[in-house]
Amino acid sequence: MFELPKSTEINKQLPKKAIFEKFKLSASDRKLFDEQINRLSIVAEISPQTVNIAADEEVAAIYIILVQMKTADCDKKNIILLSKLINQKMIFALQYKDTVRFAVHQANRVLMSDNRPISEWRFKLKGLNLKATWDALIADIAKIELVEGKDLDEIIIQNELKEKLKKQIALLEKKAMNEKQPRRKWDLSEEIKQLKEQLKGE
Repeated sequence: MFELPKSTEINKQLPKKAIFEKFKLSASDRKLFDEQINRLSIVAEISPQTVNIAADEEVAAIYIILVQMKTADCDKKNIILLSKLINQKMIFALQYKDTVRFAVHQANRVLMSDNRPISEWRFKLKGLNLKATWDALIADIAKIELVEGKDLDEIIIQNELKEKLKKQIALLEKKAMNEKQPRRKWDLSEEIKQLKEQLKGE
């Protein structure tokens, strides 16, 4: 599945009842989970037992969980909940009809891929150990450019900050364009300049 090596394939059902019992969900959280998620199963295990990649002190195994959805969208609360299910690295393949989007919980954030037909997803396992393989998979899913010497979490947080700055700049540029008062226009352009400098430094 997803062009992963045949040796990684497994099919282990994860009963929803067991999840409800383990987490003692509130009625509203249980309702949200039930309304969106139909079935769950572990479909791939990437570990030294299934591929020729060494474990790492941070990552012993990576699991791909197929989440068959009842709805096109999945609430981030459900992803956070599922990520606590097994004390391992997990990637969630959210399948709705014939399409899949991937979700992962990393750096205390839920990262999501774009939505594509199942057949279009092809993962290549890269890296000398499972930590490097994990980072490369997350980079593929979330369209992150890995930087040598920089931690994945650090890159994710930095990218988020860059996006916020870009939105802020776009908003101020729109304001400046419509501003009639020269003094206020100048103040806005100075603010834009400062934010652009900040963006360059990120």
